[in-house]
Amino acid sequence: MTLTLYIATIILLLVSFTKNKMKTKKALKKAWKAFENILPEFLAIILLVGLLLAIINPELISKIIGPSSGWLGVIIAAIVGAITLIPGFIAFPTAALLLEGGAGYMQIGAFISTLMMVGIVTIPVEVKYFGKKLTIQRNILAFIFSFIVAIVISLVVTSL
Repeated sequence: MTLTLYIATIILLLVSFTKNKMKTKKALKKAWKAFENILPEFLAIILLVGLLLAIINPELISKIIGPSSGWLGVIIAAIVGAITLIPGFIAFPTAALLLEGGAGYMQIGAFISTLMMVGIVTIPVEVKYFGKKLTIQRNILAFIFSFIVAIVISLVVTSL
């Protein structure tokens, strides 16, 4: 699948280059700058997660947020996700590393869902633009919805 995406990207880049060299070069320069901006953050998180996975053994990860941790593991993962502020392009590789380390799909579903939808850290900014009541309602509903997402992910993965 990954190889297919790389090949499709190269083909589309060549098509773009033949259509308009200037726009393609400009787009590549913008992409490179975006890559340079996210790279330090990405490497720091991957390094931190890698160190944690090296220090913490898979049994402990599995015990805390593994499939056998049940709803307590889902709640722990959801709370950590709600508090943590990590961009999506870092969150998904982190989730993959945690899954490889012994985490459960339902727990990772709750972690990713709250990470993307609940913003404890960003509440002050959100209150400024949307108001206190709407911010609290949105975050509570997003937190509850994260458990529904976790259940659906668990059902889908276990049925495969």
